[in-house]
Amino acid sequence: MRRAIRSCFLLFTVLAVLAVGLLAAYWLATDGQFWDTVQTAILRIQLNNRTRDLNAPIGSGRDPVRFVIPAGTGAGAIAAALAEAGLLQDVELFINYAIVEGYDRRFEAGVYFLNQTMSIKQIAEILTDSSKSYIPFRSREGARIEELAVLIDQNRLFGFSGADFLTLVSPGAVLPAEFAAWAGIPPGASLEGFMYPDTYQLPPAISAEGLRDTLLRAFRERVGDDLREAARAQGLTLHQAVSLASIIEREAVWRDEHAMIASVYRNRLAINMKLEADPTVQYGIQGARGAWWPQITRADYHDVISPYNTYLNAGLPPGPIASPGLSAIQAAVHPAESGFYYFRAACDNSHYHNFAVTFDEHLANGC
Repeated sequence: MRRAIRSCFLLFTVLAVLAVGLLAAYWLATDGQFWDTVQTAILRIQLNNRTRDLNAPIGSGRDPVRFVIPAGTGAGAIAAALAEAGLLQDVELFINYAIVEGYDRRFEAGVYFLNQTMSIKQIAEILTDSSKSYIPFRSREGARIEELAVLIDQNRLFGFSGADFLTLVSPGAVLPAEFAAWAGIPPGASLEGFMYPDTYQLPPAISAEGLRDTLLRAFRERVGDDLREAARAQGLTLHQAVSLASIIEREAVWRDEHAMIASVYRNRLAINMKLEADPTVQYGIQGARGAWWPQITRADYHDVISPYNTYLNAGLPPGPIASPGLSAIQAAVHPAESGFYYFRAACDNSHYHNFAVTFDEHLANGC
């Protein structure tokens, strides 16, 4: 009996030594990550019972939330920040899922746009590649810089405010010297008119200065040197041409009328006749009536005291009143040839205009 017990003890000892040896070998083979592997295996078993929770959104809100991962942030801190932002309920579940799937080693510093309809699985995957994040932004034709500032605030994806943007583009701001010289912008003037209207996909970490420079770069690329030189050959700086183009943009609904409306204003300028453009009166009100482009009356033609009011002041206004598109700028520099000095809206609600050579003809075009 003693011999049998001794044999069993010896066998147990040998097996124990072998087991320890195997564990030690596995430990070395996995570079000391044995217990991590065991933990991951246990977590994976636990997560098998949480599939529904992993795939469930936290809510129904689709409004994008700007979420920033600073460099060096770990899974725990990311989970806590997600919960604080209202994008996550179960912090521990997120961390465990990130560990099991290896996301905790793949999370990438950057800016992301998330919403409450995303599940833990979706969020974890998104947070591994910030290059797929971008801010959609539409700068439309005929908008003032103040309206762009409103769009920035409404977008909610920018890391700066509309007020921050306005400090860089309003009168008195320090403008990019090279662009100002190229466009012929007078000292102290704003960048009104040069925020090129287009649809943009912007990097998520863009600054107010970056947005300004992006819009200016688009303007210079689209307008180009040829159009600027054509304006200069006619005695106009690009700033003056854009000032006229901005009026054309606000007056016209249809692009195919740009060149003809431009001809009216160029004809008036040629004989030192006042432009008498309603949008310049609206601009001169400066939003004092609760809208940037309010309805005006005939009394406003003389009561709105502003250097921009072309009923009171001859020639072009001091600067652009809005952002014109390329079509309006081309029309200002290359107007149609006509003998017209007047135009007014047609009576058929088509938003086209009737043109006239004389004031009597202009009156006859009234509705």
